[in-house]
Amino acid sequence: MAMKLHRLHVLSRRLLFDPPSQLRLGALLTSVLLYGATGYVYFEGEGRPELRLADGFWWALVTMTTIGYGDHFPTTAPGRFLVGVPLMLFGVGMLGYALSLASIMLIEAKTKELRGMTTVRLKKHIVIVNYPGLDKVVRLLDELHHPDALGSEATVVLVDEELPELPVELKERGVQFVRGNPTREPTLVRASVGQASEVVVLVKRPFDPHSDHQVIAVSLVLRSSFRGVPAIVECVDEATVELLQRAGCTRVVCMARFNTSFLMNELVQPGSQEVVEDLLSNGGQQIFLSPPGAVPGATFAAASAALTPRGHLAIGLRRGAHTMLNPPASTPLEPDDRLVTIGISPLVR
Repeated sequence: MAMKLHRLHVLSRRLLFDPPSQLRLGALLTSVLLYGATGYVYFEGEGRPELRLADGFWWALVTMTTIGYGDHFPTTAPGRFLVGVPLMLFGVGMLGYALSLASIMLIEAKTKELRGMTTVRLKKHIVIVNYPGLDKVVRLLDELHHPDALGSEATVVLVDEELPELPVELKERGVQFVRGNPTREPTLVRASVGQASEVVVLVKRPFDPHSDHQVIAVSLVLRSSFRGVPAIVECVDEATVELLQRAGCTRVVCMARFNTSFLMNELVQPGSQEVVEDLLSNGGQQIFLSPPGAVPGATFAAASAALTPRGHLAIGLRRGAHTMLNPPASTPLEPDDRLVTIGISPLVR
């Protein structure tokens, strides 16, 4: 109780001695409006007994806003010079002050938004944690906004601690920004991670294995406080994959694995990098994992034959945590198997 009384005392002193601009403007407008309404009725009411206080408020309002309909106006000298003239001067001044205050508030709100100081209130959006660089984030956005992926309507929120202001290129793409430490739960709450459809955790410095420490910390916060939100985590060091899996991350992308594989494949099979990049991008042919029951057939060969008229080429099976590429044609399909196919669009049940 003592703490509440102390807070109330501090708040009352702040409002009394240092009121906010909006409160100060509201008090000034109310005071001038009351002065004009009561003064108009007082001086003009002697010769016009039909005047009411509502008429005074109406006249004061249209005079302060420089509209001046002409349905009411003072005819006495005191009404004109003691009430009308001061009301005109103060009205124009306060109107300009109100417009400038509104402009300042809009500029401040826009600046806070660009600097990530606001709270995002969204649902079913994509949250990207960390800003490794403009080129990488733009490429990721291009893939996310591709018609065969999430489409141009997908909303993206970027969370980063060191980025001072959202780049113009990302602002033009509709990206919203939350600045703060992503290893702290309040920062993720400001990004509405609990209502997000996906979270993508990027490596802060792509060639620094120490960046994985922060990725692990972010993953632990996601698993402990936002367990129901799917997350895709990127790491640099291959040894970090096991740690992330122990932390509950089932979808981990290790840069070291792909970099080494791409390098060796390009060395042995020149041109293979372009083939893999085309398959991994959202343009042209893509790799799909069909849901259970989407492909009829008791064996891999039967399922492959059923896919040909549908424009898909079967290249393997995904069984549990294992992938079997180019399995024998007689391989029987189990109920939970997913067929790995190449096609233009996903298979539908």
